[in-house]
Amino acid sequence: MSGADRGTMSGADRGTLSGVHHEILSRAHSGAPNGKQRPRPILPGATIGVLGSGQLGRMFAIAARRMGYRVHTLSPDNDTPTGQVADQEIVAAYDDLDAIRQFARNVAVVTFEFENVPAPTAEAAEQSAPVRPAGRVLHITQHRLREKTFLSEAGFPVTPFAAVRSIPELNAAIDKLGCPAVLKTAGWGYDGKGQFKMTSAGQAEEAWRAVSSHESVLEAFVDFGCEISVVGVRSSDGTTVTYPAIENSHRRHILDLSCCPARIPDQTARRAAEITRNVLHSLDCVGVLCVEFFVTRDGGLVINELAPRPHNSGHLTIDACVTCQFEQQLRAICDLPLGSTELLRPAAAMANLLGDLWGEREPDWEAACALDDVKLHLYGKLQARPGRKMGHLTALAATPDAALARVEQARRALGDGTGV
Repeated sequence: MSGADRGTMSGADRGTLSGVHHEILSRAHSGAPNGKQRPRPILPGATIGVLGSGQLGRMFAIAARRMGYRVHTLSPDNDTPTGQVADQEIVAAYDDLDAIRQFARNVAVVTFEFENVPAPTAEAAEQSAPVRPAGRVLHITQHRLREKTFLSEAGFPVTPFAAVRSIPELNAAIDKLGCPAVLKTAGWGYDGKGQFKMTSAGQAEEAWRAVSSHESVLEAFVDFGCEISVVGVRSSDGTTVTYPAIENSHRRHILDLSCCPARIPDQTARRAAEITRNVLHSLDCVGVLCVEFFVTRDGGLVINELAPRPHNSGHLTIDACVTCQFEQQLRAICDLPLGSTELLRPAAAMANLLGDLWGEREPDWEAACALDDVKLHLYGKLQARPGRKMGHLTALAATPDAALARVEQARRALGDGTGV
C-alpha cells in the first residue's frame, strides 16, 4: 500500500475519521500538515512550461494534455520526444536567459524533466513564473556533493563519502573510507557515466583520469542485497503521497528491470516511504521526487541518490496505478489534490528498451504486442543508439515474479536486433 502524510486534528477526531475522510476534511478547510493554506489551483486550460524535452517530458505532456492543459517545452533540440506531443516546442539554449524569461512569461508554472538544467536557468524562469520544484531543489540534487552533504547534515542515512578535488585528496579519502569504493563526478553524471569502481588504492590515478572532473565524490562501497526506489509527491501545502517501493536491477549501470511492490519486508518498505516523505519535507520540494536506496543485507536502508522529477523506475505507474507519477507531477505543481497511488493489480513489472535492440533491423513489435496483457511505450526518439533509452514494456500480474517473467518474455519476443 502507498503511504501518505496528511493534516492534523484533535485526538477525538482522529478516533472517528478514516485517513481518507481526514484528508478530505483537511482539504475542505484548506489545512495542511505544516499549517499552510492551499493556494488557488492552476486549472485545466492553463499552459504548463517544461524545461527539457526527453521522454519524461513526453509522458508528462501526455498526462497534462489528457487533463486539458496546454504544454510548452524548451530545449536546445527540435522534433524531440516532448516536442512531438507538446502544443509548442521552443528551441533555445538553456543559457539563453532572455529566451528562458520569455518562455516563463507565457506559462502559468514551470517544471523540468531532468535535473541537469543549469541552476541559473531555473533562477531566470522564477523571475516570471513559479518553478516547481524550486531552483534550490535543483541546485542541491544536480550535484552529488551538495546532495550528500545536505542529506548527511539533515540526519538521513547515506553512504560514507568524501569530497575529492585532487589526487592527494583522493588518496586521503581512500585512507579514510578504504576499498572497494566508487569515485563519481560531483555533477552531470547519470546511468553510470562519470563513475569508476576502485578495488585498490593503487588505482587512484587511473580513477582520477577516468572521471575527468575537478570535483568528485568518493563513496564507500555498500554491500547491498537489492536496490529499491520510492517515488514520492508533495503539494505546496505539505501534503505528501508515496508509491509502493519499487525493486530495481541494472545492466551496464542502466536500469534494466523494475518490479512493484519490491520483494522486501513490509517494515523495510514502510521505513523507505517514511524517509522519502521526510526528504520531501526537508527540501520543501513541490512536485515528484524519487529516492533511490540500497537495502543492505541486514535490512538497513542507505540513500544512494535523489531525482527531483519522475523516475525511470516509476514508468510502470502509468499502467499499474490509479494515478501515474506524471499526472501526480501535474497535480502537485498546479495545486490540485493529489491522486491515489494504489496498484490496480497486485504487482507490476517494467523492462527498459535500449537502442541495442534495433541493431540491423527494427524490433518485432507485432510479436511483443501479441502478448495482450503487456503494454508497449515508445518515446519517439529519432535515432537508436546502444545504451539509449528508447521505450519500455509493462506487465501486470498476481505477483512480482510473475510480472517480471511476463515482461521479460515480451522483451525477448522483440528479438536482439540482429535479424537472426
